[in-house]
Amino acid sequence: MLAVTAPCQAQEGTRSGYGLETDAKQALMVEDRTGTVILDKSDEQRFAPASLAKLMTMELVFGAVKSGEINLETQYPVSEHAWRTGGAPSRTSTMFAAIRSSVPVADLIRGTIVQGANDGAIILAEGLAGSEDAFTQRMNARAQELGLTDTLYANPTGLPSEAEQWTSARDLVTLTRHLRQTYPDLYKIYAEPSFEWNKIFQRNRNPILGADLGGEGVGTGFSEGGGYSLMGVASRNGRTFFLALSGVETSAERASEAKRLLDYGFDGLIEATVLDAGTVVGNVPVFNGVSDQVPVLVKEPIAIFLPQDALENVTARLHFEGPVIAPVEEGDHIGTLDIEISGETVYSQEAYAAASAPVGSFTERAGGALSELAFGWMRAF
Repeated sequence: MLAVTAPCQAQEGTRSGYGLETDAKQALMVEDRTGTVILDKSDEQRFAPASLAKLMTMELVFGAVKSGEINLETQYPVSEHAWRTGGAPSRTSTMFAAIRSSVPVADLIRGTIVQGANDGAIILAEGLAGSEDAFTQRMNARAQELGLTDTLYANPTGLPSEAEQWTSARDLVTLTRHLRQTYPDLYKIYAEPSFEWNKIFQRNRNPILGADLGGEGVGTGFSEGGGYSLMGVASRNGRTFFLALSGVETSAERASEAKRLLDYGFDGLIEATVLDAGTVVGNVPVFNGVSDQVPVLVKEPIAIFLPQDALENVTARLHFEGPVIAPVEEGDHIGTLDIEISGETVYSQEAYAAASAPVGSFTERAGGALSELAFGWMRAF
């Protein structure tokens, strides 16, 4: 089931070994425990984050709470700027915080998450950093620290701005997995169904919370020209799926598409172990060594989710930069093993040398050099 190749460049478009399609312009669906990629459509293509920018706003707030910089009882004032830009006069999503009042951090967090409150996000930003601009600089610095290479923020709300702002489905999934793993107690607020502030009751608008999916919520967004977006997490029967969608035409379509894809993950797939830990998956050529190749293994078992009838379509492909130059020590990183279904990658794991390959004698090295000179060019084809 193994093919050994040089690295290949990822391509745009829908990639799903499961035959899944979506009308969303960008999408990524990943099972958390195994890392299986169920659907990937232009996952690195940038789009406006809209209200999903608040995920990073919450990351900074959660981090400040965890570090002790602030606590949930800390009170922040409602400035006129926060009130006008994100409050009642703004005609955007708001928690209706009263101008010149003070609101505890715990309530600002719930307003921002459950109600999508722009005033809540601005109040938190001003309270933590002194201004929206200063807080946005922190957001972008934190994005770099977390490896979000296709994300740029213009403000803590995601409201339209003259400054550039964008994100990607892959970065949204990466950020959400980080939030879930790093701040488990505060993360649970994303699943709360409603919140009331200033005597105004509002329900959580994330559609997967009410779809009997085990939804954990997370966030939704909308931008002119970019359509409707969603970052959702759902857990059931030991499975957790992260789903990012963008470029959907209507909110109803966003809800139905999220439910369709998550239902497929929960009901249409089985878990199968395709390789045990320590399995030797192939050999790669070695240059200047005693031998001309070295065996390669995976250190962790590989279990993936797949349709019941797809096991015969599973293949493994080892990518490496070659030839590998001696000396090679047992355990050295060699490349990446991709597990594919119907030619599409659904899982990747690092691969390592299963044995050592010392430097060869002068004669062996000379022979290797001639072989590389004569046949190395074939690797390019």
